[in-house]
Amino acid sequence: MSGMLVSLIIQIISGAIGGNVAAGAAKNIDLGTLGNTIAGAIGGGAGGQLLGMLIPLLANSASTPDIGSIIGQAAGGGVAGAVLTAIVGAIKNKTA
Repeated sequence: MSGMLVSLIIQIISGAIGGNVAAGAAKNIDLGTLGNTIAGAIGGGAGGQLLGMLIPLLANSASTPDIGSIIGQAAGGGVAGAVLTAIVGAIKNKTA
């Protein structure tokens, strides 16, 4: 697999996990398990790619696999997934 695809997979999975963790920690933003997973995965993928553009060290990490860059991708994707889940959950609660 190409390095970019591996990076994206790491970011999407960690984003989905981050979205579910955020919703579990704050029940008022919960979108349900599927909603949290989808919002987190989208946030993790998009946020991870944006982070890769801003921090070049993370962009090429899959082609030169070291544990630090993989952890950086996972952390970035997880945080981005949690943030997007929180935003979507807050908007959903405001409109309901």
